[in-house]
Amino acid sequence: MDNNKSRAFLKWAGGKFGLVNDIRAKLPAGNRLVEPFVGAGSVFLNTHFEHYWLNDINPDLINLYQILQQQADQYVRDARQLFNENTNESGHYYEMRQQFNQSTDPYQRALLFLYLNRHGYNGLCRYNLTGKFNVPFGRYRRPYFPEAELYRFAEKAQRATFTCLPFEQVFSQCRSGDVIYCDPPYAPISRTANFTSYTTNGFSLADQEALATWARLVAQERQIPVLISNHDTALTRRIYEGAKLTELKVGRFISQKGHSRTKVDELLALF
Repeated sequence: MDNNKSRAFLKWAGGKFGLVNDIRAKLPAGNRLVEPFVGAGSVFLNTHFEHYWLNDINPDLINLYQILQQQADQYVRDARQLFNENTNESGHYYEMRQQFNQSTDPYQRALLFLYLNRHGYNGLCRYNLTGKFNVPFGRYRRPYFPEAELYRFAEKAQRATFTCLPFEQVFSQCRSGDVIYCDPPYAPISRTANFTSYTTNGFSLADQEALATWARLVAQERQIPVLISNHDTALTRRIYEGAKLTELKVGRFISQKGHSRTKVDELLALF
């Protein structure tokens, strides 16, 4: 198996770079990989399908991907200017964040989204209830400008279609020859550990159940295989009943202190 893995250009909580080989090993063959929760795109970048349908409920993410797909050279040239000593400063960061929250221009938002992702705390993508990006300044010595990763994504994106739809609509439009990989906001390990506020609408336990129901439906009625990543909990084992389960131990990087970042149990459920 190919171990030369491509990194995503975005920092992303719950990103799948470390699990790519495990996920690839479980993904069935098909003509098109469909990702209803594409996130930073590590699975897209490290698989070899003829076509891709990449979806996410975050409109800023999909807007950035579409702009990079269509005008990579200009985007990289303009984004690079936002990475220097003067821009890596608290006051400047909050100015840029305010600019992002006030802007309705898709291109400006795409540039600032990358800047905020690389300069903000822990690479988090978080919005408040009014839809304003609210991640604090990250205080990194020298934020990395991911030029090579941007170009790699843009090149591969020529084989992709990007949409910003609820996952139910994606499932309803899938067809024979598709393979679906789902990386939803994870079910909480405990009631206090609910890291699902990456978009303003969150992802409820009812959403977790609905996703499992859709996966079972398309696998049984349309013979479309569905692979889902999630925490290994009593809830996920119940809702993924009948799927083929693979257990994994994965390092989690939510805690600020390195020594308290423990390994947690995850599941890959194949319908």
